[in-house]
Amino acid sequence: MKITKLELKNFKRFDDLTIDLTSLVEPVKLVLLIGTNGSGKSSVFDAFEFANKVIRHDVYIEPTNPKPPHGYYEKNKSENYYINIFFDNSLKFSNSRLVSQVGQFPYNTFYGRTSNRQITKLTRTALGQGNISFENDRDRPDTFIDRDDRFENDIEKVASLILTDVFKGNYSTEQIIESYINPINKAFINIFGIEDNTKIELISFKPPLDGNTAEILFKKGYSTIPYNLLSSGEKEIFNILLNLLTRKEYFQDTIYFLDEIDLHLNTQLQKNLLKEVTENWIPENCQLWTASHSLGFIEYANEAEHAAIIDFDNLNFDVSQVIVPSPKKNFDVFEIAVSKEFLSKVFEGKRIVFSENTDTSIYNSLNITDTIFFNAQNKADVFYKTKNNPSYKGLIDRDYLTDEERLDLIHRYKNLLILYYYSIEI
Repeated sequence: MKITKLELKNFKRFDDLTIDLTSLVEPVKLVLLIGTNGSGKSSVFDAFEFANKVIRHDVYIEPTNPKPPHGYYEKNKSENYYINIFFDNSLKFSNSRLVSQVGQFPYNTFYGRTSNRQITKLTRTALGQGNISFENDRDRPDTFIDRDDRFENDIEKVASLILTDVFKGNYSTEQIIESYINPINKAFINIFGIEDNTKIELISFKPPLDGNTAEILFKKGYSTIPYNLLSSGEKEIFNILLNLLTRKEYFQDTIYFLDEIDLHLNTQLQKNLLKEVTENWIPENCQLWTASHSLGFIEYANEAEHAAIIDFDNLNFDVSQVIVPSPKKNFDVFEIAVSKEFLSKVFEGKRIVFSENTDTSIYNSLNITDTIFFNAQNKADVFYKTKNNPSYKGLIDRDYLTDEERLDLIHRYKNLLILYYYSIEI
């Protein structure tokens, strides 16, 4: 199951927002929301969580009054809000329907995690202290501003499975390692690498018993390190992987929405983690939505064919907005992570050229020596971005300009380039 369009009206940050993915050849596996802090990325996930509540009958909605009791979602408190979600299997979720009418959606349609999930140290000292109902996802937070405390439930789940397999003789030691330890370690290799100074390995997993917390040990170099002494980034990666390991069997045809899974990570680890999670941990029939302004995430999504980037930056959400995926190999999206001034330093010695919208990916595919093309929305935007900065060039289609008009513009604006032919589109 994958989403092809999302419509939000009077919802959280948005007056009237449409995210339209229908222009893509086929539904993508990864949708990356980018934008500055406060631009509304996490509000999209609140919409998914509300849909999740309706599908699971945790919220009852009247067709004439689709408000939850606490009125958390409305931008304008005097009006109703509306959520419409379109899927690739022709299903449509709308909160203007009665709950009985959304019974066609399976309970596992959505699975989300908030960004507030970091566990600095283990606290539980016995099994059974968590309220675990994984298939029904009953330990999830109520909204996306609430704390996500599922990590120690995941530890209990794995520990209970290991104990059951040991005492019932279901699995040999080798099979237990293959089921619960090796998947984590294979992912660690893909994320951290195999060099001695970066490599990390999960070596033992003991449950919380007899008043002691769980003992989860890792090997780093020649040292054995308990979970509590891992770095924040290492804990974040282990948290995400363990959660997917314990829950994935229940969510095989699902929209996953995981907020800011790049927390505490450097650029290379950001890219490696998103690649690993998208390609190896999210089931093939599923779709992952995540939000970030990290360079590593943007780099991966900008390269991967199965990914779409939705750019929330510099949009006025007090008016109607329709957002479509950013073009591939569009270097403008990196400005969310670093400024153009910084990019100029990064690309020192390179010629930076702004070009029109879909032309940019075509030009970059030509691999012109020492030249990088950045995206502009249209001719006017190319002109605006380059007219006062001699460090940049602008390249636009000729379209209907006469020979005289073309030459006149080139003469007057020295850093503006105009195609000799009508346009570059094929």
